Amino acid sequence: MGLTHPRVATGVVLLALLPLALTGCGLGGDDGPGAASDGGPQRAPAEEAAAKSRERVQAYLDAMAGKDVDAGRSQFCAPVQAAFDAAATGPNGDFADHFTVPQATITDVRSGPNGQEVSTSVTVAVGSRKATQALLFTVTRSGADWCISGEAPGGHTPEPSITP
Repeated sequence: MGLTHPRVATGVVLLALLPLALTGCGLGGDDGPGAASDGGPQRAPAEEAAAKSRERVQAYLDAMAGKDVDAGRSQFCAPVQAAFDAAATGPNGDFADHFTVPQATITDVRSGPNGQEVSTSVTVAVGSRKATQALLFTVTRSGADWCISGEAPGGHTPEPSITP
């Protein structure tokens, strides 16, 4: 019976120290994913990835509609900028002189195997003729910034939204 009291005392001490240990590890307290070190809100990694990807692709769509090749190039990651330069102003490129972009819309953003996948619907007009094309952009993190690492025909059907 003399051994149970030290075990109980040790257990009580460990349980009393557990909240302090968890707080020191970032578990508990106000250091969770909803708080920043400056006291302001901080986005969860998935939310940040989706928001940054949407921002990059929207900036690219705006550049395409405005025929601003430099602004378009700046949205791409450095390793693919040479390919962008070679294709963007070509006869079928995103910035070709003979067509306009009257409408470009982001239709879906989701995580994919190579980064965030941003689906778009782009309407291209040549004179009075219009055609709508689905484009899929892949956006990845490059250091502290985000950039478009790929563009391909196609895209995802928007995921249904769940309303409470």
